[in-house]
Amino acid sequence: MYFNDYLIYAIIPLLISMWAQYKVQSAFSTYSKVATQTGITGAEAARQMLDARGLSNVQIERVAGNLSDHYDPGKRILRLSENVYGTNSVAAVGVACHEAGHAYQHADSYAWLTLRTGIVPIVNIGSRLGPMIFMAGLILTGLIGQFGYTIATLGLIIFGITAIFSLITLPVEFNASNRAKAWIDNANIMYTDEEKGVSKVLSAAALTYIAAAISSIANILYYASLLNRRNRR
Repeated sequence: MYFNDYLIYAIIPLLISMWAQYKVQSAFSTYSKVATQTGITGAEAARQMLDARGLSNVQIERVAGNLSDHYDPGKRILRLSENVYGTNSVAAVGVACHEAGHAYQHADSYAWLTLRTGIVPIVNIGSRLGPMIFMAGLILTGLIGQFGYTIATLGLIIFGITAIFSLITLPVEFNASNRAKAWIDNANIMYTDEEKGVSKVLSAAALTYIAAAISSIANILYYASLLNRRNRR
């Protein structure tokens, strides 16, 4: 029984995550080798996209790391990795415009982004304290019964915020990609076959967020199964 639960809630989500990572790395690697015919770089495309919306106050910075690209709503800074910032590849433009899509969301007070940004501090606390409270309660369940069960349940609820966060992330990321693809299409900075490459890169990236949500939910279900089994004893 323990092995079956571990297989369902741990091994299978891990395999899905590995597959998703492979897909995004493969897509990015493939289209990193395809140069844009206009010669536009990731940073240039992002700047144009931001300026088209009047977001000249959003700065673009180069950061270290591979696929470490992100938008910081607090400081209004769009950070692009080395292989995106100054690279004139299809993949670089797709990733850069996706991040610019988050800046569009911020400007629109997009509800899902606002919610995700707002619960980040709670998620950070929950991801650390939740498992510790749960394990403490699980141990106490075997010693003092119901009180330990209540503590473990509280830990599970606190940790469950991480699963909620992963689900909220899905519409945020999908919407940013849709905004990026729509702008690229209207801006005429890429040819049709290049736009198809952008779509493949962003679709592959979306798989990683789906895999993360599956893994997060599976973790909660695994903990719940442990608690339920302990409570039956």
